[in-house]
Amino acid sequence: MNANHVGSFYPDQFGNFAVCTPLSSPIYLGATGNAVATLAQNNNTSYIVRRVTVAGASGSVALANVTILTSSDGNTSNAVTNAAALTTVTGATKFQDLPLSTAAASTVYSGSLYVYVGTAAAANNSVEITVFGDVVTL
Repeated sequence: MNANHVGSFYPDQFGNFAVCTPLSSPIYLGATGNAVATLAQNNNTSYIVRRVTVAGASGSVALANVTILTSSDGNTSNAVTNAAALTTVTGATKFQDLPLSTAAASTVYSGSLYVYVGTAAAANNSVEITVFGDVVTL
């Protein structure tokens, strides 16, 4: 291995790596509820969440209210992001970063994350959600 080349480095040596992506894609926001989708970790044992991006909507999802959690039970005390209406995601060319929770500023996560759709849903529409961050250990 030649350590003088970027190709020689692993994800734990870079920032803003996609650390979690959906198990099934796209994520449908047609109903409210717990664990609407699972965001599986990408072969990382631990990671720091830096950004959660919602993009690639099949239509307007501006009425959907989404939170990313560490548990599938809908317990918002396990929130990685604060609940947020996807007001700017009005089509396929729009995106929105979800606001991180206070806990995300100081927590190293491991394992999958879950999408919770709150009080409003976007019938028949879907999105892509990607969690970006720093890999702590592989």
